Amino acid sequence: MGGAPDDEYSKPPAEETLRADDPAAVELAVRQGDPLSGANGFAGLVDLGSPGSDGDRALVRDVLGREPLYIEADAPTDGIPADDAWAFDPTALDDPVLFPAGAIQDEAGRRDRLRLPTNSGVGDVGGSAAAVPGSAVDELRDAIDAALGALDDATPVAFSGGVDSGLVATGTDGPLFVAGFPESHDLEAARDAAAAMDRELREVRLTHDAIERAVHAVAEATGRTNPMDVSIAIPLYLVAERVAADGHETLAVGQGADELFGGYAKVAKAPEDDRVEADSVAGARDELLGTLPEQLPRDVLAIRAAGVEPIAPLLDDRVVRAALALPEALLVRDEERKVALRRVATDRLPESVAIRDKKALQYGSLVSRELDRLARQHGFKRRMDDHVGQYVRDLVEE
Repeated sequence: MGGAPDDEYSKPPAEETLRADDPAAVELAVRQGDPLSGANGFAGLVDLGSPGSDGDRALVRDVLGREPLYIEADAPTDGIPADDAWAFDPTALDDPVLFPAGAIQDEAGRRDRLRLPTNSGVGDVGGSAAAVPGSAVDELRDAIDAALGALDDATPVAFSGGVDSGLVATGTDGPLFVAGFPESHDLEAARDAAAAMDRELREVRLTHDAIERAVHAVAEATGRTNPMDVSIAIPLYLVAERVAADGHETLAVGQGADELFGGYAKVAKAPEDDRVEADSVAGARDELLGTLPEQLPRDVLAIRAAGVEPIAPLLDDRVVRAALALPEALLVRDEERKVALRRVATDRLPESVAIRDKKALQYGSLVSRELDRLARQHGFKRRMDDHVGQYVRDLVEE
């Protein structure tokens, strides 16, 4: 998952060893140590040999972890693991752990080669023109325009009514999809935003039966049963399921925007907020970016389990590079978060959508609340340790 591919998605062959839109760009990224070379998300075995030779191979995963890659927990790190010791799908392994994002493992061993540039938070990023706020927004606008321009006109969008999914939706004329329980914030926000944008909205109205069915699907696909991951993955899976039923093969999502552009309260409150270790807003943003390699596999695998391919234009290399060059004032200013992204969005979206704050998916859809309700209805009371997790695991084991 990364920037929008130029070619229509087709299901990869079973013998595939590298998942990437552009294998040549992956090779360049690995050779030059440039994590934002235009390869976007990638994972698997890359051939670094000269044309026509067997070449030197390396197991790699992109620096943001946009493509899932797993390895057996006991697999050696001093050479290329056996073919049956790594996989794109965690269910194919006995004891899978995520291969580290940005790592390269070849016959010489594993090394941390690909690293994102960091922002010092003082507004001067390597002396580049991006230190000038107006220039930084212009560069970000150009990057987002390029990423959205690669979307197919009919690509559907996972839509919550906020600025992230709203901005993604401006890159396509496809239908917008939202999931939530009837009284949920996300359904109401999506309706208001879609009306303001004059766009078609298709609603996936959730029920307890749908939640229980989805628990099995996402747990099997992701290998995760903790309540947070499951409650985030469920609405993604059910939206993707509806998208597939409506005849689509891809789904555009707004993943990564909060991490890239300073969308979290704990980033805005750094360094006073003890939920982050960084001593600046930009440092906290960089810290939160480090959580994506763990989060994205959950989302990617849940969506793919429903039969469609996720596309994340806001995680396109060009957008990431521009976002990393933003001074702090374009991340957070006073009470406003995602300042630069909202400036770009005001060119494309109604003001009501560009300035709208959103709730986290698991709360905005009410999936987290209803999963808790189901757990209690099945005898897993709140006084019990991890009562929702116990319920999820019991449901999966049935």
